[in-house]
Amino acid sequence: MIFSSLDLATEIQQALDACDYKQMTTIQELAIIPARRGKDILASAQTGTGKTAAFTLPILQQMLDRPQTDAAAKTRALILAPTRELAEQLAEKIQLYAQFMSITVTALYGGVKIGGQQKKLKTESDIIVSTPGRLLEHVTLGNINLSNVEFLVLDEADRMLDMGFIDDVMALLQKLPKKRQSFLFTATMSNAVKNLAKNILTQHEEINVAKQNAIADTVEHVVYPVGEHQKAQLFVELIERHNWFKVLVFTSTKFQADSLKLKLKEAGIKSEISHGDKSQGSRRRAMADFKSDKIQVLITTEVAARGLDIQGLDHVVNYNLPYLAEDYVHRVGRTGRAGNTGQAISFVSREEERALNSIERLIGSKIQRIKMPGYEVGSRDAIFENIENTRRPPRSNKASQIKNIHKKADKAKATKKEKG
Repeated sequence: MIFSSLDLATEIQQALDACDYKQMTTIQELAIIPARRGKDILASAQTGTGKTAAFTLPILQQMLDRPQTDAAAKTRALILAPTRELAEQLAEKIQLYAQFMSITVTALYGGVKIGGQQKKLKTESDIIVSTPGRLLEHVTLGNINLSNVEFLVLDEADRMLDMGFIDDVMALLQKLPKKRQSFLFTATMSNAVKNLAKNILTQHEEINVAKQNAIADTVEHVVYPVGEHQKAQLFVELIERHNWFKVLVFTSTKFQADSLKLKLKEAGIKSEISHGDKSQGSRRRAMADFKSDKIQVLITTEVAARGLDIQGLDHVVNYNLPYLAEDYVHRVGRTGRAGNTGQAISFVSREEERALNSIERLIGSKIQRIKMPGYEVGSRDAIFENIENTRRPPRSNKASQIKNIHKKADKAKATKKEKG
């Protein structure tokens, strides 16, 4: 189905042409028409399927169909996202779709001083894109009025629940008018998500685009068994051997991310870091440099696992496996998008084998192991023997002394026998 068949407003179609959007994705085909008619939507779809356009286009069309009549501008649409990176990206895309309209879009998120955002909010925006916590701060300070919101979107709703934002979301809902159109988009349809939908949506239409925890067929998965202490060395060797350029690397901790960056610097490989200790400006510059090919490697923790759209990303590396198997799906979903091929590479130590088994059960397939000479992991028996030795109590000094006495006595007897 093509976008031009939707009979959208000229301003919207012009923006789609400028973006070179012609054929709709499945989620867009299923969601745009009922959403445009005013239906609430509960949609389950994987990342990279065109969800942003699926909820933005019907909102923009309805805003044009029902222009504001009041002289004072009011916030008409609210989009909530779990991370500041996703909020910023959503705002950019929405502004792109509205580039030929007189629509203002403002992104709000933590990690930056609130004063600058207060100044922006003095001139109210038509569309607010925000993380729940920062928006609640602005509401509490009286910087924004949500009483006229007509459209509510919760993007990556399952992630919001995982990150503990449910209380902030429910507090914000109390500030919104009951009469509104709401959209809830999620990658996984858990019981918690369904319960959230009951509190937010009214007589909604449910859309399921892909099976749960599905990964694009265009992604190749490989595992390199390697000891934890050799992961950085292996990573450098693979980059140099295969001439990898655009690589997104996930570590479990900020310390591991910082340590890996130092190793890459020693090897002359340009890299940047994006994690919670970095300022929003620093993270934004790192992402911009990565997207524009100014750096070869972007190292990140779980903050970038969902929602980010990085064109031409060929390689995602799990330097450490995620704690939750479901997070593997979201991490590797950064590559192999829009029909392009990609590779998901995981470095797995002996201690991470159980996590790997959980991932394989989740995705329903065995992942290919590649053993690199010089990077073999220790045997399982040796690990168990070391554990057992650490548990075994040390011999007492008295026992050692008795053993030495017996040894000396045996030696004396042997010497006497030889002389006799």
